[in-house]
Amino acid sequence: MWVYSLLLLVVGVLGSLDPLSDEFVEKINSLGTTWEAGRNFGPHVPMAHIRNLMGVPRDFRENSATKRPPEKSHFLIRNEILPENFDARKQWPNCPTISEIRDQGSCGSCWAVAAAEAMSDRVCIHSKGKENFRFSAENILSCCQTLSNGCGGGYPAAAWGYWVYRGIVSGGSYGSNQGCQPYPFEPCEHHINGSRPACTGDNGTTPPCHHSCDGSYKVAYEKDLHYGQKAYAVPYHEIQIQKEIMTNGPVEAAFMVYEDFITYKKGVYQHVAGSELGGHAVRIIGWGVDKEAGNVPYWLIANSWNTDWGDGGCFKILRGKNECGIEGSIVAGLPKLTVK
Repeated sequence: MWVYSLLLLVVGVLGSLDPLSDEFVEKINSLGTTWEAGRNFGPHVPMAHIRNLMGVPRDFRENSATKRPPEKSHFLIRNEILPENFDARKQWPNCPTISEIRDQGSCGSCWAVAAAEAMSDRVCIHSKGKENFRFSAENILSCCQTLSNGCGGGYPAAAWGYWVYRGIVSGGSYGSNQGCQPYPFEPCEHHINGSRPACTGDNGTTPPCHHSCDGSYKVAYEKDLHYGQKAYAVPYHEIQIQKEIMTNGPVEAAFMVYEDFITYKKGVYQHVAGSELGGHAVRIIGWGVDKEAGNVPYWLIANSWNTDWGDGGCFKILRGKNECGIEGSIVAGLPKLTVK
């Protein structure tokens, strides 16, 4: 009983601390949970900037038809044994986009960025490495206007539906000069001091939708459009999610971010302290079991806050318990391939 009372006391103290302070990090680590906290964002980064990164509306967990497309289920063999560990980067080594970590900059575009990443992965996977096409997050962000508000946020399902019905052109990261519409927002120094410009509390201004390609890209916009064959929700079921990833590739998930999450460094994240910051979209690329933490099951996830956040830009989160809503709002789709 006294241990529980002590935990409540520590959590209460955490709630009164600045989430960007060293004291907040130290208190989290004193709890001896399944993950380790550290400094990702500098102490002077405005909390408004961090909140702006949460680009999924808070009601993403509602299962209305407009926010969640029809489900696609996999046939499950009775007593089927799935791999204890699965990493899409290792399963499909000839698909370089799976290992890439994008940076959404100062825009609440996670819903579009994570979608573009997973779509890119799936084109490569389903073409057996013959086709590598980096989908443009800007094209989704600017032109998908159903249930979305650009840098002000949007629903992941909207991006996947847009892929099917309107198509999306190519586009790499900021400054890459890759594709028809590369990402327009420069990464800012929201981590430790470095060479990037400082982040502000201002959300990025959504670029206007334009049906033309940038600069020296030689393919016409209409010719560059790539389409999805179908978009669907993945059932809220651990094995269904695993089967979807190992069969078709990474998926997009939305979850609720709390103040402690922004301090994640390594281990299996579980929410222990801090208030809600907002909904956030990410790409699940695999799963595993953390032996060092006591055989804790986890999802392996790629974030969109550059490689110096968390564990090389990735994080692990508790699997099988719908931690922070991570398993209840997963969407994906299948590509229409241009090569056979």
